[in-house]
Amino acid sequence: MHQTFDAVLEMNLLHANQAGADANRDRLDRWGITCLNIMSSPGSGKTQLLEETLRSLQAELRMAVIEGDMTTQLDAERLRKGGTPVIAINTGRACHLDSKMVAGGLHQFEHEQQPEAFDLMFVENVGNLVCPAEFEVGEHAKVALLSITEGEDKPLKYPLMFREADCLLITKTDLAPYLEVDIDKIVANVRQINSRAAIISVSAKTGEGLEDWYTWIRQTVTACANRSIAQMV
Repeated sequence: MHQTFDAVLEMNLLHANQAGADANRDRLDRWGITCLNIMSSPGSGKTQLLEETLRSLQAELRMAVIEGDMTTQLDAERLRKGGTPVIAINTGRACHLDSKMVAGGLHQFEHEQQPEAFDLMFVENVGNLVCPAEFEVGEHAKVALLSITEGEDKPLKYPLMFREADCLLITKTDLAPYLEVDIDKIVANVRQINSRAAIISVSAKTGEGLEDWYTWIRQTVTACANRSIAQMV
């Protein structure tokens, strides 16, 4: 009885969240903004990667960030230093962002900016390898990060995150000489559960692989723009 009740409750929760995510995506489409949901465990390098990405692409793309953290605005403050508009969301005890939280962030963004002038929005999700992948927020694509310091087995131990990813960034590759890690094995483990995701090895410290990451972003923004145009015709 309890299991059945819990399953129904979870289904209703996910259904309500999905409806909110669809509404967020419609809103972003009207503005002409592509949204990327950045997900990973804590300490994988999400914020540093975003710092480098915002700095490198600011001349060609108008970008904004919704920054999710359980407490503090430390990461949001880091990203604001480059001049990017950042909406901070503190989740309290919640281990992920959901579509309702992001809807609130979009509402604030709309009142503070001119959304139609933007091309790309990053949602930096709360650090967690499980919950963020279960709750869509209105993104057009999911990006998962896996630091080489986390081990080769994480894609198999936490499959949902890596199964849902449209792009996987293997981060902190500059540490490879100091660790007993096989990046090819990480890739092979990901491929067991996801055959379609782009997989890019990067180091935000040395710049390795970042141009490939930027190329993927450009292609995704272009694809979303073309899809929106096709839907309008």
